[in-house]
Amino acid sequence: MKGNLKNEEQLLKEIVSNYNVEGKIQREKRVWINTDKENLISICKFAKEKGFEHLSSISVTDWIKEGEYEITYHLWSYEKKVLLTIKIRISRKNPSAPSVSSIWDRNAQIHEREMHEMFGVEFKGNDDLAPLFLDDWQGLPPFRKDFDWREYVKKEFYNKDNEREVVYRE
Repeated sequence: MKGNLKNEEQLLKEIVSNYNVEGKIQREKRVWINTDKENLISICKFAKEKGFEHLSSISVTDWIKEGEYEITYHLWSYEKKVLLTIKIRISRKNPSAPSVSSIWDRNAQIHEREMHEMFGVEFKGNDDLAPLFLDDWQGLPPFRKDFDWREYVKKEFYNKDNEREVVYRE
């Protein structure tokens, strides 16, 4: 690695020593932390106090063979010019994680709504997990790896008697 990694090294040292978690400097300006969901809120509050005021995104990775989801939080510090990535793993069978909306307000709330809708993750403490895109959706959340897109499209958008004929619905 090149450059001055003072900010990254200091941040990593503080988080690892305070929370007994795994972490690494992924590259210049990028710090990754792996933790459990029980530490998530404490680490996020700590990060915000340290200047990570912008929650850039929340994403979910479906590790279907492991029976887990990985939730990734990207936090940006305008002052330090560092991106802190925090990752937790949760069960796919009962996917729930604490909401970070108490820390990053509506910015977190909208990301959590999307991940709830697309993967079925319940964010405990988020009081509005209403659908953003999929009104009246039935069945598995569509971004899960076990959701069968082809079957869904055939069922919803094709004539049952002729697979080549598309049926448009309003």
